[in-house]
This record gives sequence, structure tokens and C-alpha cells, in this order.
Amino acid sequence: MITSIFSKSKPINFIMVAGFVVVLFITSNFSVLFTDINLILKALSRLVITVFFIFLLDFIISKNNLNKKNSYAIMTFGLLFGMFPEALKNSDLLLANLFILFALRRLISLQTNLHIKKKLFDAGFWIMIATLFYFWAILFFAVVIVALIYHSKNNLKNVIIPFVGVATVILLLVAYNISVYDMYIRPTNFSRFASVDYAVYNNKTFILKFTVLFTSFVWILIYFFRSIQDKNKKLKPSLFLIAWSSIIAILIAIIAPLKNGSEFIFLFAPFSVIMANYIEVVSEKWFKEVFISLLIITPIVSLLL
Repeated sequence: MITSIFSKSKPINFIMVAGFVVVLFITSNFSVLFTDINLILKALSRLVITVFFIFLLDFIISKNNLNKKNSYAIMTFGLLFGMFPEALKNSDLLLANLFILFALRRLISLQTNLHIKKKLFDAGFWIMIATLFYFWAILFFAVVIVALIYHSKNNLKNVIIPFVGVATVILLLVAYNISVYDMYIRPTNFSRFASVDYAVYNNKTFILKFTVLFTSFVWILIYFFRSIQDKNKKLKPSLFLIAWSSIIAILIAIIAPLKNGSEFIFLFAPFSVIMANYIEVVSEKWFKEVFISLLIITPIVSLLL
């Protein structure tokens, strides 16, 4: 039933997902919504960014034909926020993820073979901006390298351009620091903290969520890599970029300094695209419902543990 509702791309589906995220956001941030005006404004800005995510993801998918005309991706995206609502409380992570999505949008659109230099510059620029908010977002530069291999491996100028985008951000940052703080780089500009302490995950709630998330992820990713071979030749590089983005997102979560579930936010978008591609080709309707039901039931059960 759930998959039938989202089997078509309709405005009502976007409204349903956005409404779900808004309700989830209010319940997750309820303690700050009636306090200091500054905290309220920050919370509202996080809400706007989160809802914009849904629009941006849907735009990227439809513009680049990453799946058929359905709403499975934004549905999955909303449900992932339900599994990890802590992501709705971290402004820096939300902003970093926003800029990473901007970068991925430019890299995925390289399949058109138009304005390649501009898109590569933008990708490097946005990833570096994301790094200012969350240092380990810099690992997404590996996706830029993958994109260069697919689209510009024989063009040295194109290889240099993403680094020009990175250098542009650094120069702007240095200019800002000199004019405001009278120094080149502040220690807080790039907070390079990491952690491999997973003790916080040793509870029933996280174990349940991770079991569902990683079992689903591994299952659909294996299928996704296999199915790419049958896709349109022009579309293959974009799908590979999505797959590699998901792997980078997992790596970031592994070394993230703060481990409360919010560190998986970078996985939400690529996981949603991969899941959508999987659901739309599975013939057994009951099997589709099982996958989606798991994403719905897991956060509910975790609250009872």
C-alpha cells in the first residue's frame, strides 16, 4: 500500500513527506521552540534547510533521470530522518550536507557533457564550503576524483579546475579572517577531530537501527552495482557517483567525532536514490512493502526499548 502511494511523482507526495519531516522536527526540537528567540530562529532555519533537502533531492533525481517518475527516494529520505532524528538538531551537519548535495548535483549533471569546467569548479567549491562546517566532508572530494575519471581523464585542464574551486574558498576564507580577526586561518576553521570509540552504539536502540540500516544498505547496494550494467551508458557514471557517495558517507560516519546518529546524514540522499532504484524494479510487491515497513517500524520500536 505504501509503495503504491509513492509509485507516482505527485505534489501530494512531496507535501506528505514534508509534513512528516515538519512533525518530526517539532517533536525532536520541542525543548527549544519556546525558549530564547535566537534558539527559535536557529531551529526554524534548520527546519527550512531540512524541507529544502526534500525539494533538492527530488530536483536532482528528476533532472538527471536517476530513477523512474516516482517518489520512492523522497519517501525513503524522510523515513531516514525518522530513524536518526538527532540529525535535525545539528546545524553544522545540516549545512554541510546541503553543500555536499549542491556538489553532487553538479557532478551528476556532468552526464550532459555541457559546461563541464564550470560544474567541476562548482563541485570543488561546494565541497570546500561544506568542509568549513564539518571537516570530514572533505572526503567527498574522492567523488570528484571518480567523476574526473569518468568524464575528464584525458583533459588535464579539467583535472585542475576542482582544485581551483577549493583554492577559491581558501582565499576567501583567508581574506575574511585577515579583515575580521587579523589572522590567516583560525583553529576553528577546520576542526579535525575524529573518533573510533563506538561504546555509545552499545545499546538496543542503536543495534536495532544499525541492523536494519546496514542490512538494507548492503542488500540494495549489491543489487545496485549489478543493475548499473543494464542502465543507459550515459547514465552509468552518475549512478556510480551515487554509489561511491554512499560509501564515503559510511566512512565519514565511522570516523565522526560525535556519534549519536546524526553522523549518518550524508548517507540519506545516496541511500534514498539507491533504494528508489531497487524498489521500482522489484516485482514482488510484498517484498517492497517489507523494506519500507522496516524503515517505518524501526524508529517506533526503538522508542519502546
